[in-house]
Amino acid sequence: MDHALEATVVGSFTDLGVAARRRLPGWEEPRDGALTGKVAVVTGATSGIGQALARQLVELGATVHLVGRDAKKLDSTVAALRNGRPARSVAGHRADLARLADVRRLAATVHHAERPIDVLAHVAGALVHERQHTTDGIELTAQVHVVAPFLLTTLVLDSLAVDARVITMTSGGMYTQRLDVNALFDPPEPFNGTVAYAQAKRAQVELNGEWARRYPDRRIGFHVVHPGWADTPGVQTALPGFARVMGSRLRTADEGADTAAWLAWSEAVTPPGGELWHDRRRRRTVVLPWTATDDADRNRLWNEVADRAGT
Repeated sequence: MDHALEATVVGSFTDLGVAARRRLPGWEEPRDGALTGKVAVVTGATSGIGQALARQLVELGATVHLVGRDAKKLDSTVAALRNGRPARSVAGHRADLARLADVRRLAATVHHAERPIDVLAHVAGALVHERQHTTDGIELTAQVHVVAPFLLTTLVLDSLAVDARVITMTSGGMYTQRLDVNALFDPPEPFNGTVAYAQAKRAQVELNGEWARRYPDRRIGFHVVHPGWADTPGVQTALPGFARVMGSRLRTADEGADTAAWLAWSEAVTPPGGELWHDRRRRRTVVLPWTATDDADRNRLWNEVADRAGT
């Protein structure tokens, strides 16, 4: 059934897929307090899938550091998650991933936290339809999805606990793109924000594999997650036509966050990872043969991202 759903794409990525898979053998529920004593950092935690993931981790007992760029949204999200819980169980950090200086300040803050980080979740994202460059001189889409998460992971690597999980939220759009490092950092004209977004998501998948390959002895699991098609503020704003067409078949933000939360608490996943997950199952990273990435391009991507991140 799972393979049949996956082949249909729509049946797999919409709410139909997660509803069907929940009925398959092996779909487990977390025990109460499964993440008690654990520390998580979640970017993009003030709306959509990031907010849903942060809430799920808090409900499982984790101490969660929420990262967002809008101070008002951050404060309201922190207040909502603290409701009825110890104040220290939820912390807010204002940081804009379009500013690498903010990423460095964030890393310094969480690096000196009382306990090691058990879950680092890169969820923040942006799909823009006009070419923009950040104050760091990097195309916005590439910086927010690729360079900033790479920098944050690098800076907190020594703060990650044994069996920590680094989880990156990607998109099914990456299946349509072959990695093109030149286009990633200098998208061709006319600028196509959807293609630039898909390119960045392909880069996330390739870098996830590289993290696992380069750090196999760290006992850290590097995982990338495709959440399916979820009804989030980002989708409504960036892809209103798609949202209208899919309508009620879009997943909820909670359903989109489910696999990322499962990766945070499940004992079924082991380091070093390097895999792509969707609805709690490992998935192919390549569907169209011409989108496969060779070792040379993957290595070039790593070096180019590290150079722009200043690491």
